[in-house]
Amino acid sequence: MAEWIAIADWQRCVEMARPGIVFEIRNAAGQSLFTPCVTPLPPLPFDWTAAAVEFRAVPEAPPRHSDPLPPPKG
Repeated sequence: MAEWIAIADWQRCVEMARPGIVFEIRNAAGQSLFTPCVTPLPPLPFDWTAAAVEFRAVPEAPPRHSDPLPPPKG
């Protein structure tokens, strides 16, 4: 994984964007989210009480099949 970069440099994600790479954004409370490079910074989750402070490039997680839904009860 890449080193953390100050969120003030978010526009640098354009230079770092590659297929199979996403960006992890972390706030001051330690919460994080994953996003592709979009400018401006994507809207932060409603439950984040602290502002975003840093980001880094990370490999995109491989897709996986979801679990089947349980049968209806009734």
